Formats: sequence, structure tokens, C-alpha cells
Amino acid sequence: MDDEDLGSLSAEERERVQMRRELIDDLDEEFELSLEEEAIGGRLDAADRAFRRVYFRELVRLQGELIKLQDWVKATGHRLVVIFEGRDAAGKGGAIKRITQRLNPRICRVAALPAPNDRERTQWYFQRYVAHLPAAGEIVLFDRSWYNRAGVERVMGFCTEAEYEEFFRSVPEFERMLARSGIQIVKFWFSITDDEQEARFRARIEDPLKQWKLSPMDLESRRRWEDYTRAKETMLERSSIDEAPWWVVQAVDKKRARLNCIAHLLSLVPYGPVPRPEVVLPDRVHHPDYERQPTPDAMIVPARY
Repeated sequence: MDDEDLGSLSAEERERVQMRRELIDDLDEEFELSLEEEAIGGRLDAADRAFRRVYFRELVRLQGELIKLQDWVKATGHRLVVIFEGRDAAGKGGAIKRITQRLNPRICRVAALPAPNDRERTQWYFQRYVAHLPAAGEIVLFDRSWYNRAGVERVMGFCTEAEYEEFFRSVPEFERMLARSGIQIVKFWFSITDDEQEARFRARIEDPLKQWKLSPMDLESRRRWEDYTRAKETMLERSSIDEAPWWVVQAVDKKRARLNCIAHLLSLVPYGPVPRPEVVLPDRVHHPDYERQPTPDAMIVPARY
């Protein structure tokens, strides 16, 4: 319905139409799904189409639960850290996006630290991560974390053997200390196959919208697949503790991985309903002597669409 048609509706009908527009505009996931379907030429069997409907419905439902979790975290002062690790192109970023998509960035934020600078390399290894830990009523999602030392630093030779061994001596005690202080730690490893990573890398090479995701380090990680596998196996074995166990997300199917990850995260936090005060929209104050001034044409963004 065009804006011109709204004038023929009652105030109540206009409000319903405008509310529907807001809801549709907010559901950008549906747009992403339709784009992907067009990109593969619509060659989807009935089962694929059926799962897409389930995926979208479940994602919205789970995001509703994440909002309840967020309200509970804020109300109770809970502190939550969620760590996302995995190979390059494993789908960590996509899962993080769906978790944060409808949450308040003042409560739930993402920490994605760059490579340490010269000063940070001389600090206690965990020091730069500590600054990003949550205060009361906050959730922090680490898009890669202190486990860089067990993965990329180990494989690429960015740390010494002594530093590597010290990390595994320290990380269980570091995480136990965080747990004792009241910080809940949830650790996810996104697992994909050799063939799937290659397919995703090739898709990124071909897609100009995703080429920026491929760094020289990513390409080198492809060559060193087996080295990363050994490093991952060691990491899971030596750093999964009762206070902060590792959870492996089977991530070859991105959509199922997102749903499974979010559902499991929700199952690990003892959140509950938080009473909300009724929201009442106040009447707008009208002043008879107020006259809205026209906006100069030179300030108007051109209407290209």
C-alpha cells in the first residue's frame, strides 16, 4: 500500500498498516533468505523450502528468548561471556550477528580484538582481554579470544613453545578465577569439514561483497589445515574444564548451526521472566503558537529511489 492510499484509511487502520511495515522492515533475515534463493536459481527441493520456513520461524522465536535473557541479565546483574572459536569461514560471525541482531548494544556487545601491538606483546597475555570482560548486567561475545594462542599463534609460530605451554597452565586457572568472581563463561567451537571450508573460501573469492573477509592469514590457514586440526584437538583436550567446558557446534549447515548454537546458549543460562512496567505512550503536547519551519531544499537527500 502506497503512502497516498493511507489517507483513505481510518486512524486505527493506518496504525495497523504502519506497524506491519515496521515489523516487515525489521525482518531482514527474510530478505537474506530470498536473495540466497535467487542466487542459486531457485533450485530448491520441497525439503529445503520447508526447512527455510522452519529456520526463519525458529530464529525469530529464539531471538525473542534472547531478549528475555537480556532483560534477565540486566535485572539480576548477571555477567556472561560467550567465546566463539573455529576455523576461518566456519560461521562464527553469522551466528554472532543473529544473536546480537535484536539485542541492546549497551547490554550485549562484541569484542573482536585485532592482533596485539608492540606494547601489548610485552603485557601479561590475558591483560588486553580482561579490559573487555563484562560488568554487572552485561553480555560480551568474543569473536575469537585468548584462545588465539592455542590456535593461530601456535600454528603460525607467533609464540614460543614456552609461551604455548604456559598458556595451557594458566588458562584453566584464569577461567576458574573468572567463574569464582561470578562471570559465566560459555565456549563454542564451530566445526566444519575440509571440503566445506574450501567451498566457502572459493565462494568468497568469487563474491565481491565477501572478498574483504579473506586475508592472507586466512589463505595460509587453508594450506595448514592439518596443523590447525592438531592445534584444535589439543586445545579442546587441555582447556575444557567443569567451570567452562567446550561445546562443539556442527557448522557445515550454517542455518542449523545458528539455531543449535543459540538454543544451547539459552539452555545454559538460568534466565527467567522479568516483570515489565506497562508502557503508556503519552499524548503529544500541542502549542497553538508553534509553526514548523520548512527544511531548505539544499539539505534534502536526493530521492533516488
